[in-house]
Amino acid sequence: MELTLPHFELSLYHFIGLSMVLFVTGAMGVLLRRNVLIVLMSLELMLNAANLALVAFSRFHAQHDAQVAVFLIMAVAAAEVAIGLSIVVKIFRDRQVINVDLIRGLKR
Repeated sequence: MELTLPHFELSLYHFIGLSMVLFVTGAMGVLLRRNVLIVLMSLELMLNAANLALVAFSRFHAQHDAQVAVFLIMAVAAAEVAIGLSIVVKIFRDRQVINVDLIRGLKR
């Protein structure tokens, strides 16, 4: 006896709903958290939510140009993470703090 799973059709609304939930979760992380690492991860979550929406619209309109743009956005996001993390490490070495409220500026 073969086990068959039910076939579910995912519509554009499913992907946009998931994208909205991810974006709101990231926005709440940026607005409510004070740890710089959590804020950076929340920004990445927001960026990936926008990428998901862009790919979903591209897929459901049968135009795959946006997928190339998403690839470039992901490359820029990787560079942003590397630079942001290096700034966080430098601030932590200098001040021993990664709380957003306690960091006033990059000047000494």
